[in-house]
Amino acid sequence: SGGGPGKGARLSGQACFDSIWEASVADRWLLIETFGGEGHEEPTVIAVGRTPKRMVPLDTVLGRGRYLDDIRALVSRVASSGEPVRATSRDGRRQMIGDPLITFTGQVHGVYAWMGDPGEAPPPRDPAGAWHFNLATDKIGGSEDLLDLYGVAPEDRQKERVTAEAFGRLITNADEAAALAVIVRSRPGDEHQATWTVQKDDGQLRPANLAGRAVPEIGETGQSEVVIRGITHDIGAADDTPSAPPRMVLAQQVIAAEKEPGRHRAIVNHRKLTLLRWVDDPMPGVAWENNGQHQPAIHPDDLPAAKQMSAGLATSSRVEGVLRLRSVTGDWIPVAVSANLMLLDQHTTAALVTVSDPNYTPGADGPR
Repeated sequence: SGGGPGKGARLSGQACFDSIWEASVADRWLLIETFGGEGHEEPTVIAVGRTPKRMVPLDTVLGRGRYLDDIRALVSRVASSGEPVRATSRDGRRQMIGDPLITFTGQVHGVYAWMGDPGEAPPPRDPAGAWHFNLATDKIGGSEDLLDLYGVAPEDRQKERVTAEAFGRLITNADEAAALAVIVRSRPGDEHQATWTVQKDDGQLRPANLAGRAVPEIGETGQSEVVIRGITHDIGAADDTPSAPPRMVLAQQVIAAEKEPGRHRAIVNHRKLTLLRWVDDPMPGVAWENNGQHQPAIHPDDLPAAKQMSAGLATSSRVEGVLRLRSVTGDWIPVAVSANLMLLDQHTTAALVTVSDPNYTPGADGPR
């Protein structure tokens, strides 16, 4: 009888969508970012199981099947409440589980979501933790989940650190400069996603999917601040993950070959005069960590000279001077500083800074 598509065809199409769901995510957790920001109101998928995804829309992963709206509603409930949610799909045929990834500041940066048959046990999931970089204050924070991922002992846990400390446990990839450019630009909407290796406190190396987006927030002073909201997701053992970076990429080999005893190189945001990361081991005696005692700082009387050096990089390939930096004991120590401009991308620069004792003589046994 009749010639057009009928109810059976519609059911076949629905069954097809359901089969996409079953084949792609039924036995795996979805990791969904909720970073937000203008133009990014819709959460996106950053991992299916331990497979990273490039911030793709939910319907790209799930298709437009009957459970897409259920998952969207689940994510919305978890993100708005900050609480785990256990629910049932609208047709009553699926159980749904949503767990938040929350920073110490209470922001929900992501949701772990899973759907399965009623009574079915959810599959194991890999650790993930939320974090944020405040680009106005140079302070970073994490979450209990993140510190669990890092294997940090309870007595060593801090809720706030400085930017450079984040890179102390990361083995980066060839895209590190692009990540640093996001920090230096401090431009809302900028994103970065990468597979880097995390060194846990016990020395174990774990490849991780890192995803973040810069968004504006109102800070404690009532002023707008740009913050990178992010998630780090453990995706397996380093030796088992082809996307994990090699122990040392070529650029790092070149930098390591140029290392000189007594000199300590760092990458610095020369606009804000803040340390982004050490290239070599940190200079002994200089306060650069947020240890709750003596905060990193340039002597107030030397700030004009430091700003003049920064400005000099616009016209000179190299600037030099002596600045007093805060020491780990709270005193001020003179440090010889030389800086060269370095490109992070086509439009963004930082300074490659070398610091040393002003009395250091190359080739000698030590300062004199």
